[in-house]
Amino acid sequence: MKRVVITGLGAVTPLGNNVEDFWQNSINGVSGAGIITHFDSEKFKVHFACEVKNFDPKVYLTHNEIKRSDLFSQYAMYASTEAIQDSGLEFEKMDPFDTGVIWGTGQGGMITFETEVMNFADGDGTPKFNPFFVPKFIANMASGMISMKFGLQGISYTTISACATGNTALMDAFNYIRLGKAKVIVSGGSEAAITPASVGGFSVMKAMSTRNDDFATASRPYDADRDGFVMGEGAGALILEEYEHAKARGAKIYAELAGAAMTADAYHMTAPHPEGVSAIKAMQLAMKEAGANIEDLDYLNPHATSTPLGDLVELKAISTLFGGNKNLDISATKSMTGHLLGAAGAAEAILSIKAVEKGIIPPTINLHHIDESIPKDVNIVFGEAKEKDINFALSNAFGFGGHNASLVFKKFNG
Repeated sequence: MKRVVITGLGAVTPLGNNVEDFWQNSINGVSGAGIITHFDSEKFKVHFACEVKNFDPKVYLTHNEIKRSDLFSQYAMYASTEAIQDSGLEFEKMDPFDTGVIWGTGQGGMITFETEVMNFADGDGTPKFNPFFVPKFIANMASGMISMKFGLQGISYTTISACATGNTALMDAFNYIRLGKAKVIVSGGSEAAITPASVGGFSVMKAMSTRNDDFATASRPYDADRDGFVMGEGAGALILEEYEHAKARGAKIYAELAGAAMTADAYHMTAPHPEGVSAIKAMQLAMKEAGANIEDLDYLNPHATSTPLGDLVELKAISTLFGGNKNLDISATKSMTGHLLGAAGAAEAILSIKAVEKGIIPPTINLHHIDESIPKDVNIVFGEAKEKDINFALSNAFGFGGHNASLVFKKFNG
């Protein structure tokens, strides 16, 4: 099996539209929440979200790319451009069939879909659809647009596993490179689902926080008063590269992706298995593949969406597997970013990698009164960032449908 390293990072998030801003705001404990501006939410139960701010697609995208793409694809192309520039790759010097894209999204072009269908419903029944309607909303178009923008002619597709999507896209890219089927893959996830139907749909499920009078602290994983997740949006892009290829061109290497695993709860459409059996197995398998023992893990970025049930089940699973590791620190970065749905895993992979690179663990914010049901043998970093030498970091992402995906990043030592 080939080794796989990370050589480029790109981000569009509620905390910043590049990796440096994203990272600095994360370690400084900044909340990305604000009143929804994408649509009029006055009649909704939820009036806030973690939106991307001051996004200007013209920085990296052409007029035609903007005109022909939904916002989720624009986020994807934007973040991918930063990641590719960061990597220093010169694709024109490579065989284009050695390069590819494996992208992820939970909902695809929701803005386009809702707009076109509602416009039709408001009409007289005459089908007056935009000719770009279908190409803009289909979920695979982000990977297609990235491949076209950069001439990447190898593997190219989109994976969907709800909120585990970012991790499963990275896992697929990892496996393709390990098997020698590609030398470089642009991978990650994007989401632009702060729309009436999406916010309304999640709200009626009672999955979202309704803390409208205190939205800046509404995303509060592990807090006794947590009442649901805060919706976010954006994209995370990573350049996964075969180690020997990266070494030969003298690339900067952020970290090694050393292990990845996925399991299914096979239990319920939206609720996690109460014992976290499959979540435990995913983490266990990823650690084993990384060649790491339980006591080797230094940092864990959990799924931790701020839902009453999900947070507790995941921490119990972590305690069951890693309870004997007194060195392990955990921090829930969704407390700052909100939940980026299909982009969450990619964004959190970036923070996990930066934590390994910089030796700093971002904090969990908004944790005022810890839930007494939470296991006592877990170390939660809250309030302020923590300096720590990190050799192994694990990032979890779980999704509706019972999808569990875990990634293990290792400090690169040559």
